Amino acid sequence: MSVVIEIVRAVTDELVEAFDRLLPQLSRSAPTLDAKALRRLIDWPGNHVLVARADGRIVGTLTLVTFPIPTGLRAWIEDVVVDEEARGLGVGAALTTEAVRLARTAGARTVDLTSRPAREAANRLYERLGFKVRDSKVFRLSHQ
Repeated sequence: MSVVIEIVRAVTDELVEAFDRLLPQLSRSAPTLDAKALRRLIDWPGNHVLVARADGRIVGTLTLVTFPIPTGLRAWIEDVVVDEEARGLGVGAALTTEAVRLARTAGARTVDLTSRPAREAANRLYERLGFKVRDSKVFRLSHQ
């Protein structure tokens, strides 16, 4: 099976269906994204929404976020999800490798991501791709 990575440029019914299928596999609390929400995500400056296709079907997605700060261009990989049926087939590696390539092309010196400890296979993948665990704390303020 070959995996093809694309940068999303247009919202289609296929894309809406793929996000409906994939997002619940990432987060049970993630809201459903309709075409308008996906268009906003894709059009946001600095966002690069990638999808992975296997045999023509969307089987994964990743969002690369880049933004300038005083110390340089920052790049973050967010919301990586691979369809349960396609896990272990190289989809996550292909998505992440392309995101890193895009970040470097844009001028980012580093690429960051976070991953829950329970996502053991994903964490092994990131380490295999050269990511190192940083000794840092991530703080979050929730507005519920």
